[in-house]
Amino acid sequence: MAPSKPTKRRAGGATRLSSEYAACLEALAQRRRFGIRPGLETIRALLGALDHPELAFRTIHVAGSKGKGSVTAIAASVLQAVGGRVGRFTSPHLLSYRERIAVNARPIPPAAVVAGVARIESTTARLLRSGALEREPTFFEATTALAFDWFREQKVDAAVIEVGLGGRLDSTNVLDSPVGVITTIELEHVEILGPTLTAIAREKAGILHRGMAAFVGETKAEPLAEIHRIAGSLGVPVLHLGREIAVENRSLDEHGQTFDLTTPHAAYPKLRLPLHGVAQSGNAALAVAAVERFQEALDGRLSEAQVRRGLAKVRWRGRLERFGRSPEGWLDVAHTPESALALARSLAEINPLADPEGNAVVFGCLAEKRVDEILEALAPLAATLVIAPVRSARALEVAAIQRSAAGRFPRVVVAPDVATAWRLARIAADPEGFVLVTGSDYLVGDLIASVEGRPEDEPDLSDPGVARSPEAASP
Repeated sequence: MAPSKPTKRRAGGATRLSSEYAACLEALAQRRRFGIRPGLETIRALLGALDHPELAFRTIHVAGSKGKGSVTAIAASVLQAVGGRVGRFTSPHLLSYRERIAVNARPIPPAAVVAGVARIESTTARLLRSGALEREPTFFEATTALAFDWFREQKVDAAVIEVGLGGRLDSTNVLDSPVGVITTIELEHVEILGPTLTAIAREKAGILHRGMAAFVGETKAEPLAEIHRIAGSLGVPVLHLGREIAVENRSLDEHGQTFDLTTPHAAYPKLRLPLHGVAQSGNAALAVAAVERFQEALDGRLSEAQVRRGLAKVRWRGRLERFGRSPEGWLDVAHTPESALALARSLAEINPLADPEGNAVVFGCLAEKRVDEILEALAPLAATLVIAPVRSARALEVAAIQRSAAGRFPRVVVAPDVATAWRLARIAADPEGFVLVTGSDYLVGDLIASVEGRPEDEPDLSDPGVARSPEAASP
């Protein structure tokens, strides 16, 4: 697979990209044409040929329909406060592919991406020639191998690994983790995970295995029963947010929120979390409880001072992130009806007296999303909807969003791009109101890039490679 010729791009100012790094990302992006291939045979063969980097460190494994990225980021930050080197693997990214793979919150360097991908591609070619591999790795499989290889090279003491899609057949599910987290269960990716909450719970609970402790967020009775069934068959103890793990006395301020946390191991009064949103205190509670058990599995302990230090340093962009003033701006990557409802509740508690007439929503999403239900959840927030195209071959057409918005928003405007949509929404909103940008990670990432510029030497590939292959998809 020959990387396409790199081009000179601009990121904030005139910047010439590293040709090797740009070509490497183009080569990786081409793997998106292989789509999503649930199954572990390919990743196991690839990791085996790389001498099993996934065995070089202990992990916390995080699955779920929403909130799993936040739990991963918070758990990694708390683990970093404990000491040592901590890997973090998440997807997708907002501004840079390198965000997906970080050690002590520092993204993998471009040179390491180039060297790691070259190693994976040469290993893949050798395995294909010998017949040990039956197909090319997908984009996500190659990225997973790159992450594990980099974590081993960096001699991380621990890593927090976010599942890409599902759990049972996700390429991250080769780990022997002492702790697993399942945040929530919602109807998502039904064409791959199954048409019911029980079927989706079965896939996500596939990360559970004997010897693990499981932590589960607040979810409906139907999927919870399936998680309990699978956990029980494996002898896995399950601890629940809202039962053994409790959040109380939550209060808000301009910079985040404060809450009391009780876990099976300790009570933490007045914890500070620099993230907004009704779900984030629960995500933090799951993360802290998971790190407690992880430390116990390693014959260590987690102190209150470490919890406070770790939470204070959490940074996780695009999750109810304040972005501008007068009118106040907010960014959120909500892309399911449930997350849109949680987003609406969060904004209602932050701005309890907000008049919808003075607010605006910038929206765009991918084609597989339940757009009618998402817009229904967002409609009470604002009178103006500005539709922005998402730069992805999987994007839902603007005309389809217009049809869904009809009758839900008094004013609907179509913009040619997210930067224009942002400007129009800020004009439409009152200075005392707010502008919300939501619906897609790609949309939020593009807006941040349009305002702040892209990181130095980072190609402008919002959804890399997919535009060349509309049928492809990948986490």
